[in-house]
Amino acid sequence: MAARDVGDALEAAGVAVRAAGDGDEVAGVRPRWVALPESAQEIAAVMRVCAAHDLTAVATGGGTKLHWGAPPDRCDVLVDLCCMNRPPEHAAGDLVVRAQAGVTVEALARTLAEGGQELALDVPVPGTTVGGLLATGIAGPRRFRHGTARDLLIGVTVVLADGTIAKSGGKVVKNVAGYDLGKLFTGSYGTLGIIADATFRLHPLPAARAWVTATVERPVTNTYGTWTNEDGLTFETLTTDLAGSLATMVPAVTESPLEPSAVEMDWPDAEEPCTVAVLVEGAAAAERAKALCALMGGALSDAQVTEEPPPWWGRLPEPPAPDGPPGSLGEGGGAGDGGEILLEVRNVPSRLAETFLGFLDAARVTGFRAALRGSLAAHVLHVALPPDTDPALVAGFTSQLRAGLGEEARVVVLAAPQEAARRLDRWGHVGALPLMRRVKERFDPDRRLSPGRFLGGI
Repeated sequence: MAARDVGDALEAAGVAVRAAGDGDEVAGVRPRWVALPESAQEIAAVMRVCAAHDLTAVATGGGTKLHWGAPPDRCDVLVDLCCMNRPPEHAAGDLVVRAQAGVTVEALARTLAEGGQELALDVPVPGTTVGGLLATGIAGPRRFRHGTARDLLIGVTVVLADGTIAKSGGKVVKNVAGYDLGKLFTGSYGTLGIIADATFRLHPLPAARAWVTATVERPVTNTYGTWTNEDGLTFETLTTDLAGSLATMVPAVTESPLEPSAVEMDWPDAEEPCTVAVLVEGAAAAERAKALCALMGGALSDAQVTEEPPPWWGRLPEPPAPDGPPGSLGEGGGAGDGGEILLEVRNVPSRLAETFLGFLDAARVTGFRAALRGSLAAHVLHVALPPDTDPALVAGFTSQLRAGLGEEARVVVLAAPQEAARRLDRWGHVGALPLMRRVKERFDPDRRLSPGRFLGGI
């Protein structure tokens, strides 16, 4: 298909279009055109052109996570939603907001703060848009207390592969008709439809916030002991063992009546101590934080209350600096394009100690350094490896981690350079894959939307 024919067809539909450049690549795959719609109707026009000319389309917002997920099998048109950024419709009295897909989460937060409200999500990637937030299903520390984007979503407008505009839910919390459609699209990496706008349930801005931070030393010996909380409950703990200390402390904190909003950890290197931080929000936050400090002090050392979060709070881990073989190839080497290597680990809360031991074992077997950060309360953690890690070792680390964590855990490779990605099973075993294939067939039978980006080549 001649570029002029497609460009003319898009322009005739009133959609701005340009030739794609190097900065428009999707996981290393360069599209042919970039369309810039400004409404759901214009997205629908783009998809009708794609259907008429047998073209595939991939949507993007801020472009912050285009390297996440598998490369698309084809990418003819990049649907850039950056122009869909009109001011959000904030119904403060109903505690809801409707925002176009191209609105950044930061801009949305500023608008809501003016009305004393917030979308209770801490998005760990700056520049993320509403559409990208939903497409990747990413969430931050307060997912423990408030849930993820799919839990706060009450309405969505999407454009399907044939150009049909579909709406689900509404603008008030009690209207939940079609809510499952929003859940279905959240985390689907744009393989079922293109999100045009979304409506979320909001929360009032908390009156106050306080953080409790503490350090957990790297294990040296395994010394068994006990500690007792303020209610007289006694817990067994490995007093010098990181895994044992956290496995004891976390349930005591999350199940306490002090109601923390998040329990996070930062472990920048498996050979170093890690930091634990607990967020308390709302009325009497400082007093509740002090009580949590006393509770945590039975298992962790140097717990203290601060009014500001630690600098790493709400961000993805930064990889340790490479220190030579075997984890680094050194000068002239690398895993392909020198890009981000990021894994996501999910496990059941009762297996927290096993997660840490599995992480330590994977680092030991492969012989290189890794950083671990994320939610201890929700048990969703992220692992960052140095970007020039040997591709074979990236695959070995992932396989070892999956083997150590067992079938209940999920290890997903969110991002990896091309050479490393070719050696990886990004998603691992997913029992619901046959059902997900049927859903893809129902919504996109011609595989026109982000083909191959999601698990199982969906």
